[in-house]
This record gives sequence, C-alpha cells and structure tokens, in this order.
Amino acid sequence: MFRPSVTSVISIALLGLAACGPLPVYYDKGKDQTRTNSDTLTCKVAALKQAPVANQIRHRPPVYYPGRQHCNNGHCWTTPGYWVDGGTYTVDVNQGLRSQLEQRCMAQKGYRRLELPRCSKEQIAALQSLPGSTRRGACLSENACAVQQSNGNTVILPPL
Repeated sequence: MFRPSVTSVISIALLGLAACGPLPVYYDKGKDQTRTNSDTLTCKVAALKQAPVANQIRHRPPVYYPGRQHCNNGHCWTTPGYWVDGGTYTVDVNQGLRSQLEQRCMAQKGYRRLELPRCSKEQIAALQSLPGSTRRGACLSENACAVQQSNGNTVILPPL
C-alpha cells in the first residue's frame, strides 16, 4: 500500500500555491518589455557562467510507521511496523548564488525587482482584444499585473 510522506504532500501543496502567488518581475520606467526581456536573458546567461548548475543528490531519511493493534470479537493482534524510503531528490547548490548574481546584474542596468500579482484569465483576454501595444514601460500603476509566457518571459500588463 502506498502512503505518501508528509514531505511529499507538503511539497505538492506548495507547488500548487506557487502558481497562484505573485510573479517576480524586473521594471525600469524608461525601458520597454522587449528590452527588459533581452537584459534579463543577458544577466541570466552571465550568472550561469559565473555560477554554473551544480546538482547534488540528497536523500531524505526513511520514515517508520509503527504497528497497529487490531481487535475482533475479543481476539487482538498487532501488525508489525514498517519503514518507507524517504526518497532522493536533486539540489542545485548554486541556484541561490546564481539568483543573486542575476539580480545584481539587473540592478546595475537600472532595474528594480518587484513582485506583481498574476493576471487573471479575464485580464489577459481583455487586454489581447484591445488594439495597440501593451508592451511599453510607461508608468507602473498599482493595479498592474504580470503574466509569464510559455517562453519564460514575463510581461507586465497595465490595468483595464
């Protein structure tokens, strides 16, 4: 019988919540979204060269489930306890350093790192139906939202 560990259940829940949380974006009032995406890619590549991926395999400790006592018509017995493998996972030990290098590079180019709420499907659909470009880096309003495209670029959309 499969019993998910508490760690795996919490990990799945956090992954689900991460998709709902705010999106980190870089913003500079004078730069359009195309330039921002280009600068972000340049900084990511530079950070990757300075702090390359360094994966390490880690092991979670095994989990012990103690035996249980069962009774039926006055007859009781105990099932034995058992161990479940904690599993293995991979950690990129340079990920934090690479993120700091990317943020420093973007700051040197004049960008601020912000966290904006994710755009709803309705906001995206409404803005796609409007004529004109929404890619300008004009004033950032307090109701702006962000959407991450399938290519990894993040786009800031103005409020409706």
